[in-house]
This record gives sequence, C-alpha cells and structure tokens, in this order.
Amino acid sequence: MSEYVSFEKTVINRGFWAEKQKLVRSVTLDSVYDRFSETGRIGAFEMDYKPGDPDQPHYFWDSDVAKWIESVAYLTEKERMPEEEARVDHLVDCIERGRIKDGPYKGYFNIYFQQIAPDKIFTDRDCHELYCAGHLLEAAIAYEKATGKGKFLSLMKDYMELVKRVFMDEQSASFSSPGHEEIELALVKLYDHTGEEKWLNLAQFFVNKRATGGKPGKDSLHSNYSQDHLPAREQLTAWGHCVRACYFYCAMADVAKRRGDRALARACKSIFDNIAKKKMYITGAIGSQSYGERFEEDYKLPNDTAYAETCAALSLALFAHRMACLDSDSKYADVAERVIYNGFLSGLSLDGTSFFYENAQEIDLKKRLTRPGVHFPITQRVKVFSCSCCPPNVTRFIPSIGDFLYRYDKNGIYVEQFMDSDADVNGVKVCQRTDYPFDGRVDITVSADTELNVRVPGWCREYSLEKNGRAVNEAPVNGYLKIKASPEDKITLRLIIEPELRSADRRVNADKGLCAVTYGPFVMCAEGVDNKDLDEAVITDGEMNVVKGPFGLPAVTVPASPSPLFMIPYHAFANRGEADMKIWIKKA
Repeated sequence: MSEYVSFEKTVINRGFWAEKQKLVRSVTLDSVYDRFSETGRIGAFEMDYKPGDPDQPHYFWDSDVAKWIESVAYLTEKERMPEEEARVDHLVDCIERGRIKDGPYKGYFNIYFQQIAPDKIFTDRDCHELYCAGHLLEAAIAYEKATGKGKFLSLMKDYMELVKRVFMDEQSASFSSPGHEEIELALVKLYDHTGEEKWLNLAQFFVNKRATGGKPGKDSLHSNYSQDHLPAREQLTAWGHCVRACYFYCAMADVAKRRGDRALARACKSIFDNIAKKKMYITGAIGSQSYGERFEEDYKLPNDTAYAETCAALSLALFAHRMACLDSDSKYADVAERVIYNGFLSGLSLDGTSFFYENAQEIDLKKRLTRPGVHFPITQRVKVFSCSCCPPNVTRFIPSIGDFLYRYDKNGIYVEQFMDSDADVNGVKVCQRTDYPFDGRVDITVSADTELNVRVPGWCREYSLEKNGRAVNEAPVNGYLKIKASPEDKITLRLIIEPELRSADRRVNADKGLCAVTYGPFVMCAEGVDNKDLDEAVITDGEMNVVKGPFGLPAVTVPASPSPLFMIPYHAFANRGEADMKIWIKKA
C-alpha cells in the first residue's frame, strides 16, 4: 500500500492546470456564489424561511453550499481570499445560530429538515440528510486546515457525535445507512485529521450496513440503485446511481486501506475493473442511463443519449485515486487522467462561467427532432441548475488537482501525473518542469536519494527515459519505469504525443464500425462548426496532422471523405455555439 501526497504539499507553477486554477479563483468561484445567492441557497442558511416565501429550501441545498465552502478552503490553502473567507465565516455563524441546541437532536443542522420537515429528522433515507452532513464535514475539515479557524469543525464534530449516537450506538433512526453515500468519505477524513478511532468506526459501520438487514427507510432494501443489493464485500460489479456508487466505492477503498481489509480491497479491485473495461466511455465518463443517472449492463454505452454526469466523472477519478494507493498499478492513474482531461473537464465552459450537468458524447441536432420523448443531454452549458451539485464540485476539484500528482511507499516515489510543479513528497522535494499535455517532455529533479517510479501513460506508444542525458533501458513494471535518483540527477521522460485512431471493444454495439481519435491524454471530437455532414464522414487511410486549434488548444486534421475532419479536444466542445458533435466516426 502507498500514501498519496495532498495538494497542500504541491504547487502547480504554470501550464494547463495552473490556468484552470486561476480561472476558478478569478471567475468561477464568484460566479457559483452569485448563482447560489440568486437562487436562495445562501440566504437559506439564515434559517428564516416562512411558508409562502420564494425559494423554499431543498433537501440538497446544504451540500451545494458546503462544496462551495470547501472550494474556498482549497484556494485559500494557496493564497488567502479575505472576501470569500468573510462569506464563509458568515455562513458558519448562521450554522452556529441555526443548529438545534438541546434535546434529542442537539447539534443537528439541516436547512431543509429544520425549516420544512422538522418532524421527519432521520426518517427519510431518500432526502440526502447524511449526504449533506458529509459535505459540511468535509468543508469544515478543509476550512480549519486552510485558515486555522476551528469553529466550523467544532460544530460539525458535535453533529457527528449526534450521528454516531443515533445511527451506530442507539440505532434509533428510521434507516441504517445513507441513501446517498458521502458521509463515509468525510468521516474517514475526520479520522485522518484527528486520529480519533471512533470516526473510522462510524464510516466502517455505514459501509458494513449495506444489504445486511438494517432498516431501509423509503429507499428499498436490496436496491442496486443505492448499492443495497449485496453486502459491500460481495459487490464485484458496478451498479446503480453512478455518483452514489463511486462515492461508496471510495469509502470501501478508504476503509480497506486503513483496516487492512482484504475482502473489501478485492471487491474494490473487481468493481474498478468492471467500470474501466465494460462501463466507461472513452472520455472517462460513466452513467449511460438518464433514468436514475445510473450504470447499465456491461458494454451498453450509447453515445447520443449518454447521461455522463460531471459529478460521476469526478467520483470515478476519486475512486481511481484511492485504488492506486491500494493496488500499485498504473491503470488507476490512466483512468484518472482520462477523466480529468475529458469527461470531467467538459463540465466547465472555457470562460469559467457555465456548466454541463450531463456531458453529451454525441450531438446530432436533426436526428433529435425525429425522436420525441427521448432524453438527450443539453447542447449548451448553463450557469446554474435546479439540482446544482456539479458547479461546486468543479470548483473544489480543480484547486485540489495536485492530489493526483504523487504517491509514495517504503520503496520510493510514484510520479502519477505530469504538471509543472514543486512538491514535498514524504520529505523529498520533487520538481517537475514540463509543458504537458501539449508536449511530452517531463524533467524531474529530487532533493534526496530516492527511487522514482515514473508512469508510462496507457495511451503512449513510444517513450524514453534518460538520466543525465543517458538512456535508461528499463521495462515498465505495472506501468512504471523505475530509476534511482539523487539530488544531482536530472531525469527526463519523453512521451511521443501523436494522434491515434482508437477502436472500441467489439461488444460495444454503439461503436461498431467506428473509430475515435486521441492526442495524448485528450480525446478529440469533431464539431459541426468546423465540419459539414458529420453523419456522412468516413475516416480513410492517411496521415493525421496536428495544427493550432481554437482557444490555443491543439487540433487534429484527419483524412476522411467527403472532406477531411477538423477535430478539437473533447472538453472544449460547445464553446462556439450549438452544433453537431461526434467522437466516434465511421471508418473505411
């Protein structure tokens, strides 16, 4: 097993992700706050709603605002933000004033249940009560770490004492485990932050309660929608609501690692392989079914009606991130990379103000008109949704993207992703200098003798590794090139980035006879704004060329009939108006 290096110990200096972080800091964070203010989410924390008032609080609004607070904390970790901190401090004061101060639910806080359904506390499993509590707890931990202000976390620890008493000690609630998983991840973070065993025990309790005869609440027991069809250690394939599922698999991996639970670890490995090989789009998106935002059967991956929620992609990246620490194989970092450059990042507009909840894997505007009643993803990003979980998930994920860079074990350091950065990896300063993903050269230096394990991305066909200008001829082990490094050494990885044609598994009926184009970590797509009659296009033999595309991104010209195709990175589609879009194209 290994430990990952927190983004708190990394600095991304420049390049692709540094620019995205600047965008979130300067544009997206305030944009989300403004929308949350306009829609009543921020004001709801004043706890002064009266029947008949506009903007009645919804049962997931706490979580939306909590993720925004967590975003502020992560950005503040690198540079203080006085105005945003003041907003957070006000919200924390609202929580302190508004929480239940005595009686059987002392310490409880939820803007929906306290104001709309006070007689239903801990009775309705479907209403995201523990999910909201979990996001508030994650935000509180992050905020204390970033600012040193402990009031928010103190309030949330009181809340968790209540949750522990009601659910684990007394088992007096009307349900036994969360309908929407999330609190389990937060409890593990609280254990890591405080060292208090009771929080890991509570997380493990919730993991163990799936499908083991506990009280189900409204959401029926044995439902694979909510991962209640089997006990955790018997779940070997991915089912149900994708975000719930992958958050649960994250919790399974967290508990397995900290408890040394081999049965849980085996289940996690099986589930991950099922997703990566049979239930994941080429973009790293998951969730092919709009009904229930869920996984379908193996290899059922329709492009035109794909749901592919932004939060689901993020949850898969988090699962992959944890799995790398359980099972040292580059396949996990490969999936994380595919997600973060494609299926997750498409959820944010290039100007940082608008979002996709669903991320289309194909758009054919004319065909949509002939299929009334069919659910298709929207074609243009919007500033806010009625269910607005994705925007603040974006704003908390991008500032913490440094989490994915490194991990370490007793044998050395693993270089997982490539970003121009400086990091403290278990006491060793590791520096990367690179223009990745636009250039495949990565220069690495270290401050102390160590063994580096440098990932060779799964997309890469040709590469080399050098130490002080001399070739290192080592075969990869589990996808990593191993090399001993000292402070005077300069390690250079050269990844040859070229356009590649990719075919899907032959069992994916939606992609039979089609091919896709990738360029390094980018999946490419063709848009109607650049190409005519995409449905008639057929890729032919010939050389693909990399050219300068819109927005300063690379583009690929692909030989095709009746005319060559111009393809851009998938994450950048739908930034130039409504148009057809395809990833998978017919192959001659």
